[in-house]
Amino acid sequence: MINIKSPREIELMRKAGALTAKVFEVVGPLVQPGVTTKFLAQKAKEVIVNGGGICVEEGYGGFPGEICVSVNECIVHGVPSETKVLKDGDVVSLDVVSLLNGYMGDACRTYAVGICGEDKLRLIKVTEECFWNGVSHIKEGVHLGDVQEAIQKTAESNGYSVVREYTGHGIGHEMHEDPYIPNYGKAGTGPILRAGMTLAIEPMVMSGKPAIRILRDGWSAVAKDGKPNAHYENTILVTKDGYEVLTLHSDI
Repeated sequence: MINIKSPREIELMRKAGALTAKVFEVVGPLVQPGVTTKFLAQKAKEVIVNGGGICVEEGYGGFPGEICVSVNECIVHGVPSETKVLKDGDVVSLDVVSLLNGYMGDACRTYAVGICGEDKLRLIKVTEECFWNGVSHIKEGVHLGDVQEAIQKTAESNGYSVVREYTGHGIGHEMHEDPYIPNYGKAGTGPILRAGMTLAIEPMVMSGKPAIRILRDGWSAVAKDGKPNAHYENTILVTKDGYEVLTLHSDI
């Protein structure tokens, strides 16, 4: 069942989303050559805790990190490490979930580290385009498949592929709620969107083939072909005539 949020719940989700957005404003500039992925994760947790929230990814299902920090061929669920040092040319995704007053804000950004090649910069740009082209279809009465198809077509028309094993999802009081939202699909299919739904839309785009494997840490999902990936996500509120992005700005 897809939950419809009340006005009170929506306002709480705006605040949780604003806290998540604050993480990127603070931690994004710290993404530089020479820093560890653990350092970035710890800084993200500081922002969340100082904002009155809970770093809810920490320990979620046993996850051994504060947030997910995924580098290069790692597409999702990268485990922060004191020994993983960023260098020029890397791409790194920070996937952040804040819990504030019982509600979640979930978002991800992929950053180019230092001097980065045009191929990786293009991958990051197209991944963001996948998100915006997908959510441009969102409004009450639209099928979710319209969003999914737009994401898939944007990625594939640019020579990329999308992950099959991981999806976007509903979000609210729980991190993962109905519906699950693959980054591929067919227009005119799937659940019909209603005002008050809150969704985490998150294109996960691979520069190579859509095949993954899980590392020995039991979490990090990486491309089998070793090619880089990018990930872009926001928490979205469906409205009568469109949508509102809840995780873009911290000045609410």
